Amino acid sequence: MHDGPAYTAETNGILIRVRPSYLAGQSDPDEGRWVWAYQIEIVNLTGSTVQLMARRWTITDGCGHVEEVRGPGVVGEQPVIEPGGSYAYASGCPLGTDSGSMVGAYYMTDADGRSFEAQIPAFSLDTPDARRVLN
Repeated sequence: MHDGPAYTAETNGILIRVRPSYLAGQSDPDEGRWVWAYQIEIVNLTGSTVQLMARRWTITDGCGHVEEVRGPGVVGEQPVIEPGGSYAYASGCPLGTDSGSMVGAYYMTDADGRSFEAQIPAFSLDTPDARRVLN
């Protein structure tokens, strides 16, 4: 599942690393369905315990259609991450096009009750055989 490039961002001492992978076995291009998995690792580089409370995703398909997804926690959890610790999970995203992108943020709370955002880096969802055209 780790065949794609790694995308990273650090915000407020929270490092987020994302590795997307195309899931050919779950995709059906003839039916207009392409599926990706992504593995996310969240590393707490701060000196304080943090908890991931909520998430926000902006998903854009290859035609420019944008979908916003918001919700509590990730994969049914609101993980607590100790200083120097990390939390990893996997999830997925279906699209109606053979490419797209995702970007977002996690809403975190520190041990003193302060809330802050940790940016999820923008990452590309591309099929292995996608024809990439730059301007």
